[in-house]
Amino acid sequence: MKLATRVGKVTPSLTLTISAKAKAMKGQGIDVCSFSAGEPDFDTPTHIKEAAKQALDQGKTKYGPAAGEPKLREAIAKKLYQDNHLNYAPENVMVTNGGKHSLFNLMLALIEPGDEVIIPAPYWLSYPEMVTLAGGTSVIVPTTPESDYKITPEQLEEAITPQTKLFVLNSPSNPTGTVYTPQEIAELAQVIVEHDLLVVSDEIYEKILYDGAEHKSIASFGDDIFQRSIISNGFAKSYSMTGWRIGYMAGPKELIKAMTTIQSHSTSNVCTFAQYGAIAALESSQECVEQMCRAFAERRQVMLERVNQINKLSCPVPNGAFYVYVDISQTGMTSLDFSDKLLESHQVALIPGIAFGNDTTVRLSYATDMATIEKGMDRIAEFMSSL
Repeated sequence: MKLATRVGKVTPSLTLTISAKAKAMKGQGIDVCSFSAGEPDFDTPTHIKEAAKQALDQGKTKYGPAAGEPKLREAIAKKLYQDNHLNYAPENVMVTNGGKHSLFNLMLALIEPGDEVIIPAPYWLSYPEMVTLAGGTSVIVPTTPESDYKITPEQLEEAITPQTKLFVLNSPSNPTGTVYTPQEIAELAQVIVEHDLLVVSDEIYEKILYDGAEHKSIASFGDDIFQRSIISNGFAKSYSMTGWRIGYMAGPKELIKAMTTIQSHSTSNVCTFAQYGAIAALESSQECVEQMCRAFAERRQVMLERVNQINKLSCPVPNGAFYVYVDISQTGMTSLDFSDKLLESHQVALIPGIAFGNDTTVRLSYATDMATIEKGMDRIAEFMSSL
């Protein structure tokens, strides 16, 4: 069988591969400490599940609009106005099968051969693969621990060419936990406006913040940047709804209409009754989010302290998301070798930095219980002592 050429250009997701391997080992009775998955270990809050159950009982089980249930689009538009000061109408919003799907739809609707997309590294591993599938070219801009893994306005400007169409911004960041300050966002926005680019802002971790860090959407810095901004978000991380597969995108009506057309021929609508759970997530108390964030903050502190106690390991302090991004360069190992040996010898699963465009780092997720964190960090310390 001859497969399409595009398939050979795309790398399978390392995060899903390693998470699957860790789960398989657990299934064999092996005690694995997994720091691999970007998935909260909390159950979905009860009121969200109850809303979905009620929707089922009310017969919300049929096909729905490709762009999403009108009530959910309205709730998202209201959320964007109240939380992010973005004046979107429901017609500027579409519901997708997870935040990842919103970005995939975007690339198909916007990018074509010859177009360049600027992506700061470390990056979420699916960004460049989506660009490739759309026929575009990713322009990767490396960042450093000294800049807290943030792209500077000068770096962005240097990367721009006549073929540049889109800049990808992710704050809070996966994999680094970096949060851009409002001033830094404003400076990037100025470059984007001056060069008449588009920017997609992946804000899936916006509610998971620490130490007084502030999330401010790039689209909120005036009408010029608002017109050039596309917002991607979802319910997976903040509400522990990873398996529900509900994300959304907000942007210019022409773009949303094009993305809706694409979605109508790929997945049709998003699961109807699940959307009613998402409505409850937005319209009910946000205390459940705050509770999870308090737990993440405690786990983050423990993991940071333990990493800093281990010789030859270091990492910057993350101000958002639920990851620590650890520099392993002093070990002399590639990130894949480090991760493989750690999993095989000490049964700890984490993600090699090569998946995110940096082969001297690894990503640890603290979206797991404290006992696992303590045990896993003990094992990493033992592993490092054995090198």
